[in-house]
Amino acid sequence: MEESTQGQEILSKQEDKPVLAQSSPKQVRFAISAFYFMQGVCFASWASRIPTFKASMGLNDAELGSILFALPAGQIITMFFSAKLTTHFGSKKMLVATAPLYAIALTFLALATTGWQLAAFLVLFGITGNLCNIALNTQGVAGENYYGKPIMSSFHGAWSIGNLTGALIALGLVNLKLGMYTHFWIIALISLSNVALNWKKLLSYNKPNTVVEKTKFFTMPQGILVLLGVIAFCSMATEGTMFDWSAIYFEDVVKLPHNKAIIGYASFMFMMASGRFLGVFLIGKFGRKNLLQISGTIISIGMALAVIFPNLIVAIFGFMLIGLGVSSIVPMVYSIAGNNKKVPAGKAITMVSSIGYFAFLFGPPLIGYVSQLSSLRYSFGIISVFGLLITFLITKIKGIN
Repeated sequence: MEESTQGQEILSKQEDKPVLAQSSPKQVRFAISAFYFMQGVCFASWASRIPTFKASMGLNDAELGSILFALPAGQIITMFFSAKLTTHFGSKKMLVATAPLYAIALTFLALATTGWQLAAFLVLFGITGNLCNIALNTQGVAGENYYGKPIMSSFHGAWSIGNLTGALIALGLVNLKLGMYTHFWIIALISLSNVALNWKKLLSYNKPNTVVEKTKFFTMPQGILVLLGVIAFCSMATEGTMFDWSAIYFEDVVKLPHNKAIIGYASFMFMMASGRFLGVFLIGKFGRKNLLQISGTIISIGMALAVIFPNLIVAIFGFMLIGLGVSSIVPMVYSIAGNNKKVPAGKAITMVSSIGYFAFLFGPPLIGYVSQLSSLRYSFGIISVFGLLITFLITKIKGIN
C-alpha cells in the first residue's frame, strides 16, 4: 500500500537529541532509501499479479473488489497501536523486525487457492505492511533531520522506483512463465538480504527528555485538517485504484494480452516516481497550493483520456498523467499538516492520514462494485471526479503557498 506517514510523532524537538548514528548522513540516506525501495518492490509484486489471481480463481469484478477490501482492513487493524509500538521499541528495531515479516507475508499470497484464503493472507500482508510503514516513515523523518536537508520526497521517490522495478520484474517473470510462489520468494530473499546489509546503518534514538502530555486515544480532526484529510483521501483513492485495477483495466478494456497488461501499472508508476523526484523543484516553482490545484486537474485529464479513448497509446499517456498528478499530493498534504501551528506535527499528520487511509479501504472495492453493475470504464470515470475535488478543496484552504 501507499507508504503511510502516520506515527512520525516519535521524533521530538531537536534539543532532545533523539538521533544516534554511527554512519555518515549519506550512508544513512542510502540505507533508508533501500528499505523504501524494497517495500515498493514487495507491494508491486502483489499488485502486478492481481490479474493472475482474478483469472485463476474465476473472480468477477465485484468478488475481486470484496477481496481487495482485506488488505487495507489489515492496515486499519494496526492503525491505532503501530505508532505506539514504534515509539516504545524505536523505529530501527521495529523496521528490522517487520520488514522481513512483510516480505514473508508476500509469499503466503501465492499459496491461496480460493477467495477467502487470499483475503485472509491479504489481512496478514496489510498488518505487516502497516507496521513496517510506520517504522519506515518514522525512520525517514529521522534521516531527513540527520541529513539536514528536505529529502523526504526522495525517500517516497525510492518507494515509487521500487514499485516500478517490482512491476517490471513481474512483467519479465510472467513472460518467462515463472510460477507466482517462486516469484514472490525471489523478492522476499532480496528483501531479507537488504535487511542484513543495511540495518546497522539505520538511526537509533535517545528517549526524549520532555514529558509527553497524555491525550485522548482518538481526537477528531478539525478545520484545515479535515480538508487536508479529504484531499489525501481523494489522492489515495486514485492511487489505490491504480495499484489494484490498472493491470486489469489494460487487460479488460484496452484489450492487451494477460502477459502484457502490467504495462498500464508500470506507466503509472514510472511517472509517479519521476514526479516525486521532481517534487522539490516543482514546489519551489509553483508553490504547494498551486501545485496541488495543478495536480488535481492533471489527474482528471489523465483519467478522462484513458476512459474516453481506451486505446493503447492514449491509455498509457493518460495513466502517466495520473501518476504525475498524484506523485506529490500526499507528501505536500502531510507537509502542510505537519506545519500546522495549532496541533503538534505528529498528531496532525496522524489525523490527516487516518482520513486518507480510508480511501484504500473503500476505493478499490467501490471500483469493483461499480464495474460489476456497469463497466470498468465507468467505474474509472469516478476517479476523475476526485481530481476535480482536489482542485476545488485546495482553494478553501488559506495561509499556504
